[in-house]
Amino acid sequence: MTFVLIPGAGGSAWFWSRLEPELRRRGHDVVAVDLPADDESVDITGYTDIAVKTIGDRTDLVVVAHSLAGFSGPLVCDRLPVRMLVLLNAMIPSPGETGGDWWGNTGQRKARVASDRAAGRDPDAEFDLVTYFFHDVPQDVIDEAAAHERAQADAPFAEPWPLTAWPDVPTRVLVGRDDRLFPAAFQRRIAEERLGITPDEMSGGHLPALSYPIELADRLEAYIA
Repeated sequence: MTFVLIPGAGGSAWFWSRLEPELRRRGHDVVAVDLPADDESVDITGYTDIAVKTIGDRTDLVVVAHSLAGFSGPLVCDRLPVRMLVLLNAMIPSPGETGGDWWGNTGQRKARVASDRAAGRDPDAEFDLVTYFFHDVPQDVIDEAAAHERAQADAPFAEPWPLTAWPDVPTRVLVGRDDRLFPAAFQRRIAEERLGITPDEMSGGHLPALSYPIELADRLEAYIA
């Protein structure tokens, strides 16, 4: 079994650095895709090209798409034989929708603001990476993350999603129940409306590969069992 791990915004394969050894320890091959997130000449199709090239001639693929990779992960499945697609706190596109339009089309901001207010956070405060991304990540991992941060280019958010329908591949949606950027109830609604899938939930916020790598590995293994 080969797990193809595609990161979200920022594009760094380092995002999977705690999950990858756990999956390898269990006997799986792992491909952690690294993307040129700060390159304005590379869009979602370009991200897909890079993922396909990185996979090479490997087979028996399970694609795990995090966050923004919800746009490119299905495109990989459309081009290669894939056993399963796992959407991890992922943006789920509709045909022709851009990543830029996705936020307003889905009502993400309204859902995030409601979640902030319910938790006692100021929804109008300046956006803070620790508050929305690293709140449950160990401090030593947060310290290491600084060396891998990349600015995210706008190009991937401008390209209309090119498929006319979701690829014919078994799809699972896995949600961090404490995700503050894409609250769990919001993700559940989008998955049910757009894919007819009821998501599974696991511990953690938006970055479970960094905060709960062992549980995430358990979940992925359960999917392929």
